[in-house]
Amino acid sequence: MTDSHTPAPAAAQQRLREWDRRFKEELPDARTVRNRSGQTIQPLYTPLDVAPLMEMPGEYPYTRGIYTTMHRGRSWTQRQLIGLGTPEDYNRRLQDVLARGATAISLLPCNSVFRGYDMDTVHAELLGTCGTVINTAEHMGRALRGVDIRNVSIALNDPTPFTLLAFLLVEAERQGVAWDHLSGTANQSDYLSHYVANHMFYRLALGGARRLLVDKIAFCNARVPRYNPLSIVGQHMQQAGATPAEAMAFTLSSGVQYARDCIAAGMDPDRFLPRFTFFFDVSISFFEEIAKFRAGRRVWARLAKEKLGARSERSWRFKFHAQTSGADLTRQQPMNNIARVTAQAMAGIFGGLQSLHTDAFDEAISCPTAQGAQIAVATQNILRCEAGLTDVIDPLGGSYYVEALTDRMEEEIVRIMAIVEDAGGMFEATRSGLVQKMIGRSALRFQERVEAGEQQIVGVNCYQAPEESFPHPALERPPKQEMERFIAEFRRWKEARPASQVRCALDSLARAADDGEANVFEAVVDAVRAGATHQEVCDRLRDTMGFGHVQAFV
Repeated sequence: MTDSHTPAPAAAQQRLREWDRRFKEELPDARTVRNRSGQTIQPLYTPLDVAPLMEMPGEYPYTRGIYTTMHRGRSWTQRQLIGLGTPEDYNRRLQDVLARGATAISLLPCNSVFRGYDMDTVHAELLGTCGTVINTAEHMGRALRGVDIRNVSIALNDPTPFTLLAFLLVEAERQGVAWDHLSGTANQSDYLSHYVANHMFYRLALGGARRLLVDKIAFCNARVPRYNPLSIVGQHMQQAGATPAEAMAFTLSSGVQYARDCIAAGMDPDRFLPRFTFFFDVSISFFEEIAKFRAGRRVWARLAKEKLGARSERSWRFKFHAQTSGADLTRQQPMNNIARVTAQAMAGIFGGLQSLHTDAFDEAISCPTAQGAQIAVATQNILRCEAGLTDVIDPLGGSYYVEALTDRMEEEIVRIMAIVEDAGGMFEATRSGLVQKMIGRSALRFQERVEAGEQQIVGVNCYQAPEESFPHPALERPPKQEMERFIAEFRRWKEARPASQVRCALDSLARAADDGEANVFEAVVDAVRAGATHQEVCDRLRDTMGFGHVQAFV
């Protein structure tokens, strides 16, 4: 029997052929439309393109969301990434964004921290312009002054060797806060994405970073159980030029690699997988991004259950944070970026994210200004409180277009993951340069489309306007004198430390790195507690886990 409102398949196909004939008559020169992943987009989607959608939110494999109630029951966590100047500068901005509605903390360190340096080995004018200078546990305490760290989720952009988390743990001890009360996420602990997309080769070799991450996951599972020790990052790869499908595929491949490494170290997947989280870029390719997240959710659920042996539903859930794409923002006509960020944020929300950072409109120009940060926070408030985006769960579920695109996105993700698997997994595919080459080819194709005018960018290659008619704020650069005072204070602090205690702790760290049985991250925490700085920890680990020692840990 066929419902009276649903045409029989033969009749439906005849109607579609008739529509296609009329479409071609009225638009004979219709261009072929492809999304950023290279998939051809039809001008119309019908029931013939999809199977009936019977799955409900919260049901395996979670296409429609990992929780039954999704945003109707609990809105996404509202994060605002902050990083500038000194810890005091950070704290002032942090208090402001919390007062304006942010519900969690994110801390971005200065680029000098990402490169493994303390402030007194870097020119003062380079410090604090793209992140906060955090070199010690005491700096962490100053950055978080006035914040109840028991009750606020704290995300740290914490690259290998994870000194920021060590600083936080030592600061918690100083405040008398038990580690099992701390919650949050290590946003930049995914060393493979750093090697692939950020070219961060200068801290530890791949093998050394691999071991340290496994040790950190084991340490956190046992002693900081509410903290997510690993956020697997697709953002880096997509901003480096990967297509949305490639970014999801490479990220899931990284997740499989990290899970296998933990299993090889004797860990139970149902202990560590629930604390794996993911971090993605959301481009302005609206429907493609929604399909990316829906497809990624069900691919990961099946991998966790069928390939990694997880038995708990908590292990199958694909929890992800999303950040609107700074790569889509333009220096030209920067106020247009407010519209771009809004569209990106909506795609992430419709895609079922768990937390969201919205970029400031001026991030293409400088570290976000106070005005830019305020507008970014308000954007989320408006989408949540005024636009009604939390009213309906998976509101685009059942759309012929979205469901068809989700299916095709899944096929493309699985195809790319198979290429990585055939290369020996994500670790070997990264070490051989395969992933980097694939991203490079995609980045080149996108740029060629922009330069040819095929990919339109308002204000860049179309709808251009004189630059002077769109004024933008000046870079908020920390005063050089203030940074020089901060450096001088840091040097005095180092001089006043118990030098023998620091040396002893760093020697113990080196021994732990040489000892294949010791937990290296635990030794990092011990060194920080003794007064070691970020660079001192990095330097000592470079000596034992750097490129000259890579074979010991591969």
